[in-house]
Amino acid sequence: MKKRLIILLLLEFCAASLAAQNFAVAPALQRHVEALCDEELEGRLAGSEGERAAAAYLYQALQEAGVLMLTDSLGQDFTIKLPEGDIHSQNIVGIVQGSDPLLRDEYIVVGANYDHMGTNLLTVDGEPVVQLYPGADRNASGVAMLIELARLVADYQGLFRRSVIFVGFGAGEQGTAGAWYFVNRAFEQIGSVKAMIDLDCLGRGGLDHPLTVFSQLGSSDFQYLLNKTAEQPVVHLPEVARGILPASDYLPFYERQIPVFWFSTGTAREHRTIKDTPRLIDWSSMESNCNYLYHFLLVAADIDELSPADADSGKRAARSERVHAVSDCDVRPQFFHSNERHFLQSWVYKYLKYPATAIERKLQGQVLVSFIIEKDGSVTNVEVESGIDELLDDEAVRVISISPKWIPGQIRGEKVRTRMVLPVEFRLSSKWDIGLKK
Repeated sequence: MKKRLIILLLLEFCAASLAAQNFAVAPALQRHVEALCDEELEGRLAGSEGERAAAAYLYQALQEAGVLMLTDSLGQDFTIKLPEGDIHSQNIVGIVQGSDPLLRDEYIVVGANYDHMGTNLLTVDGEPVVQLYPGADRNASGVAMLIELARLVADYQGLFRRSVIFVGFGAGEQGTAGAWYFVNRAFEQIGSVKAMIDLDCLGRGGLDHPLTVFSQLGSSDFQYLLNKTAEQPVVHLPEVARGILPASDYLPFYERQIPVFWFSTGTAREHRTIKDTPRLIDWSSMESNCNYLYHFLLVAADIDELSPADADSGKRAARSERVHAVSDCDVRPQFFHSNERHFLQSWVYKYLKYPATAIERKLQGQVLVSFIIEKDGSVTNVEVESGIDELLDDEAVRVISISPKWIPGQIRGEKVRTRMVLPVEFRLSSKWDIGLKK
């Protein structure tokens, strides 16, 4: 009896030691990001050959990591119907079975979208020039993290009581279409999903881009998860997100009142530009964040119960409905019965104030701003997708944030939340130059 007790204690000690360690995954993370940003994938536009190549890469990587694949290499296919033509995309899904006979039929979903913006054709000096949008941080970084987390979970499968499902969502740039399809059409056991972890833009680090987490989970359970993970030998602890969050793949799960955990190192001015390349990724921070996420996932898969959102999340839940792209709408949003150009001319450029310091510094260029037009026509979630300088970025956000109400977009006669992205131009005219000379 004494010998058996010693063996059991040794097993528990070994299990704890295996759980509490850090992994050198930076080289693998870099390899995945660079592969997904390769020119041959042409920016991974939803529905393109490049997106399908990214799906095939993800499938093979998960399979090699020891994940049991629930789709074949062609993925879980779905179609998005758009006025300009249908888009065919796919989700890649695999599972690592839980070790607890009582909990293995409950699931933690870990997801990231693998598509991006594709390419853009320009004419320079009469010659065609192709611009490639690599999307290294947005969101090859999340996919790389997904693959390496899958590898670690598969390697230490016995430590995870619940089953963990890994999903690469297709067409994430099309209103989180892949995540919506998984939740509402494809995964029959959605009622057994106890939590969803969304890996979104995880390639940065440092004080300017700390790892951040959001959840609508009850505050006591959320704090318990954070505290338990902090007991492990993790280097970096995440900040808790405050305020308005960008739309991401967590939304369809959020709508189902499934506890979600959105992890990100935040948006950067290179996002949605040709400058979002692997050379800007902080591999050391990514490795630290991957180790934190592994331990967080381990705790989430072990906790007995995850409670629903608390009362404080009521306002956020009211904003949790799916956000559609403008291209999804049968009737586009309108600004005083006119289009986006009218909004820019009659509102943005009318009330835009060029900051004096920006004039002195001769700052100019284009700020790309995204925002959501709610069902009541109000403008929310105003964010800089691609900026120039904080002075101009903040002014672009300010003038759009105070916009009058729009006429909301519609799909099949129903008002919907719609995400719009517009360029705000800051151009210095000669009068500013004259003023500076004085």
